[in-house]
Amino acid sequence: MTPDPTGLRWFKSSASSTNGCVEVAHLPDGGVALRDAKDRGKDPHVYTRHEWLCFLTGVKNGEFDPPGA
Repeated sequence: MTPDPTGLRWFKSSASSTNGCVEVAHLPDGGVALRDAKDRGKDPHVYTRHEWLCFLTGVKNGEFDPPGA
C-alpha cells in the first residue's frame, strides 16, 4: 500500500546535491517511505521498520559500498 505523501515530513541527507537526491519520511506505523526528490509525483518505495533497520545496518557495515571504494 502506498502512503499518502501529503501529510508526511520528508527529509534528505545534508550531503545531497542540488540536482536531487532521495528523500525519506517516517511513517506512523514505524515504516519508511523513500522517494526521488527530482520526481515527487511517482509513488514512493515503502519499507517496514525491520527492512529499513536491516538496510541501515548494512550501510553502516559497508555492505553497499561501491567496488574498490
